[in-house]
Amino acid sequence: MAKELGRDPDQGNPKVRAPKHEAVGIPAVVNSVRFVGSQAGVKRGLPLLRTVNQVGGFDCPGCAWPEPGHRHPAEFCENGAKAIAEEGTRLTAGPEFFAAHPVADLADKSGYWLGRQGRLTHPMYLAEGAERYEAVSWDRAFDLIAEELAALGDPNGAAFYTSGRTSNEAAFLYQLFARRFGTNNLPDCSNMCHESSGSALSETIGIGKGSVSLEDLWAADLIIVAGQNPGTNHPRMLTALEKAKRAGARIVTVNPLPEAGMQRFKNPQAARGLAGRGTELTDLFLQIKVGGDLALFSAVNRMLLRAGEGAIDRDFIDEYTHGFEDLAAHHSAGDDDAALAEAVRHSGLTAVEIERLLAMVLGADKIVVCWAMGLTQHRHAVPTIREIVNFLLLRGNIGKPGAGVCPVRGHSNVQGDRTMGIWERMPDRFLDALGTEFEFEPPREHGHDTVDTIRAMRDGGVKVFFAMGGNFVAATPDTAATEEAMRRCRLTVHVSTKLNRSHVITGTRALILPALGRTDHDVQVGGEQFVTVEDSMGIVHSSTGQVPPLSDRMRSEIGIITGLARKVFGENDDVPWEALAADYDRIRTRIERVVPGFEDYNVRAREPGGFALPHAPRDERVFPTATGKANFTVNEVTSPEVGEGRLLLQTLRSHDQFNTTIYGLNDRYRGIHHGRRVVLVNPDDAVELGLPDGAHCDLVSEWSDGDRRAPHFKIVHYPTARGSAAAYYPETNVLVPLDSVADISNTPTSKSIVIRFEPDSGAATGPSEPAHNQKSTPDLKES
Repeated sequence: MAKELGRDPDQGNPKVRAPKHEAVGIPAVVNSVRFVGSQAGVKRGLPLLRTVNQVGGFDCPGCAWPEPGHRHPAEFCENGAKAIAEEGTRLTAGPEFFAAHPVADLADKSGYWLGRQGRLTHPMYLAEGAERYEAVSWDRAFDLIAEELAALGDPNGAAFYTSGRTSNEAAFLYQLFARRFGTNNLPDCSNMCHESSGSALSETIGIGKGSVSLEDLWAADLIIVAGQNPGTNHPRMLTALEKAKRAGARIVTVNPLPEAGMQRFKNPQAARGLAGRGTELTDLFLQIKVGGDLALFSAVNRMLLRAGEGAIDRDFIDEYTHGFEDLAAHHSAGDDDAALAEAVRHSGLTAVEIERLLAMVLGADKIVVCWAMGLTQHRHAVPTIREIVNFLLLRGNIGKPGAGVCPVRGHSNVQGDRTMGIWERMPDRFLDALGTEFEFEPPREHGHDTVDTIRAMRDGGVKVFFAMGGNFVAATPDTAATEEAMRRCRLTVHVSTKLNRSHVITGTRALILPALGRTDHDVQVGGEQFVTVEDSMGIVHSSTGQVPPLSDRMRSEIGIITGLARKVFGENDDVPWEALAADYDRIRTRIERVVPGFEDYNVRAREPGGFALPHAPRDERVFPTATGKANFTVNEVTSPEVGEGRLLLQTLRSHDQFNTTIYGLNDRYRGIHHGRRVVLVNPDDAVELGLPDGAHCDLVSEWSDGDRRAPHFKIVHYPTARGSAAAYYPETNVLVPLDSVADISNTPTSKSIVIRFEPDSGAATGPSEPAHNQKSTPDLKES
């Protein structure tokens, strides 16, 4: 439905100021306290801030960055404080709210508005043809789901999505429920973020996780941060980088945008951060073109192979790796000058910049490479990460202190969910152990990932969609296609803490089930409960909710899964669902018998700081790959091709959001205030394309099946890399074609969108607005 821009505060005319060159400091402290006070209040908010990320407290529902052994009393960042305040809010959205707001009215609101209405308090049901959600009992809600599941001719007609905040215990029971039902359709948010990392790392080192600890980061000689913005997405990482820098590490930042957090960090936990100049983090900034990272690492690897004695670690290569000869032959082909010129063309860097990086690499013994979505969301994402592994293997930088791979996860337990079995392609050894433990035969046919789930809903193959957390409609690509696919389901179910866009784009019938959050006190028949989560570096630790729930109708995610299981499988099912829900220790006992590395789970989960999961490449230089060694790979250099009059768009977060949750309408580090519909364009590109600073335009993406349009974006001249542009998601997810995915991982290519600019259509009319046929970029007038 069309919306007039002026009625929705995130659609208007943002104010633009100069971007910052430093991050955090006193403004972050002030903003944190102010936001917590406005949302949760002093009585609820301050106790939460005192216990977040502390031993005996709860794990922040934001990012997955690990906690150090010695923790500061304020072990949280600004965005973490906002996440806590959002979940710990005093506001509620109960039956009276839904009675006052028809679904059609809610569908016309922004995600920002929806998220600010408060915590969901009652199970809500939207009947077929109804205009409003109405409250129902938990028994009625479970009956409705069980009826629809029973009516499916094939268990694969259901899909069970998971977001990253789900605890280990809930994730384990959730995948057990899905597989007991008979399907491996377990899409999750990993499919859209680090699936490319997992694919590349599993092939090359045998484990799809990072190999470093915080101690490794602190001990590194050189840290390369590529395709990542810690200052906004993982702010506590800046503290770790500062500690490494002060211990003598050098830091290279590889990014299409200069980000304030990687320029100067003003640590609010130290006097030099509050009153002093802070710490300059980046020693070398490589402003790479979007998608140019493969070319950069390939060029450095070629140079290392030609740099003479000592440039590569032959002892490590001979003992622990496979495929070196093929890699060396690949890089020996052709002319060196021509190869360097190709790297310059694909990366947008100069030869001098690449050579400066090489010099820093040759001067470092221990190297860590960190990355995030800037590397994983391209068609060539998996080859890019494989080339990073090549880079580290050449110098023996996996399996020794101070070195290794560091994919930084963006959601609190997204890595733990995968460990617990949330994956559509779990290996037979996991399924065998699961079947033995619970005395059933799990399905073996691979299920749907996120993109394939959307396709299956669109094509009628999936009729029941169940989401454990998350905001599927807003998080996924090709918004028009996703919304249409969701509407074709017979039933859509969302287990949620707060209202979001996915609740108003529904199947024929829909349910919203209110869940306890990470901050909520969880008491079951067996007494007070805690759950566990796994951080981005493989540490498993406990999380105990702290504040009373706002409604006695909320249930824990575990209680929701087990309650539904009793309805679907009957009271006499072989799995003791009720007993598992009563005492979470019983779930952990089952986990330790199924999942390797969780021996004595209940004992170790109670240890301060938790415990580290085994990682054979890191711990023993043992590589559980097909060859039994770490694998070098040959990767042809490529990057996205962009025609005349077009730019390559990457989607990104503002500083005032976490994933699809919008906390506010400011991105103060980039100088954007009171709005989100902006597109950041290099001034030289803007002049060539006739795009005045401050003008409004439509963004149109181009794909083989036609164009997609995102209307009314303000052009902001910004120091991006030439040929590259940037804009916030989820507003620009509409531009990402469903079929534009990474090879092998099937991850949406949200960082590789070819766009052109067209005159402002005057309104943000929704994702299915037909595109104009114009193929050239027009001159746009200033607004």
